[in-house]
Amino acid sequence: MSLPQPEQAKRTWNDVAATYDDYGLLPLGQLESQLIEQALGGDCTGLSVLDLGGGTGLHAREAINLGASGVDIVDISGEMLKTGQQQTEKSLSRESQDKIRFFEADVSKPFGHLALPLGGYDVVMGNWIFSSAGNMEVLEGIFRNIVAYLKPGGRFVGVRDADPWSPALVEKYGATFEWVKRIPGGVRYRCSLHCTPPIEFESACLETIYSGSTEIQERFGLVDVKNVPYEKARVMQEDPQFWEFFLEHPHLAVVHAVKR
Repeated sequence: MSLPQPEQAKRTWNDVAATYDDYGLLPLGQLESQLIEQALGGDCTGLSVLDLGGGTGLHAREAINLGASGVDIVDISGEMLKTGQQQTEKSLSRESQDKIRFFEADVSKPFGHLALPLGGYDVVMGNWIFSSAGNMEVLEGIFRNIVAYLKPGGRFVGVRDADPWSPALVEKYGATFEWVKRIPGGVRYRCSLHCTPPIEFESACLETIYSGSTEIQERFGLVDVKNVPYEKARVMQEDPQFWEFFLEHPHLAVVHAVKR
């Protein structure tokens, strides 16, 4: 079975675009959003944000609600972006809608053609983009873009795989893996998100990411790389017993870092 390629990824996300925001209703989706909010410091007032792989703009809209001056979303799926525009029109005021821009491009490739400001963003988000990187060429391309568009001292915030074999990948949290297969340097897996209807897709991630190593981040000039403590999420505080098993075997992490 071949590794995910740009056209395959585009087809996958085009197919699930209409219902992808339902992930935010699942326990894992709520946990993820609240940890991202913590990574953003709970306040984006006046900050410019680049959202790589931002899809339907779920987290972009959250950044706007936290006070961001503008968010540029770059995603490979035109259908995800189209859905994001529709959701933005429904959920934000006209003034806030104008603060979000949508661009279709592969986030692992140079996108100078998009005329985005190099070194011009206070924050770059990259949620799950490393789970579409099944080889080092793709992964390094993603990191080049993260660093190229961040201001010195700017923040990177992203969600990554933590343990593809976690026994906490169970339906009660909202996601299961049908299979996990070894590939050179990492894994490939099929994920099911237990929305109605379910969302299914294949991903690939390298061990340098899911192991928690900071080597590649530091090599590209990102320092002070840390995971947001899970206990900072409101859902954890409100029902710690529900999350006990997840905390023993976490399979996602929200990371933040600073550009040197």
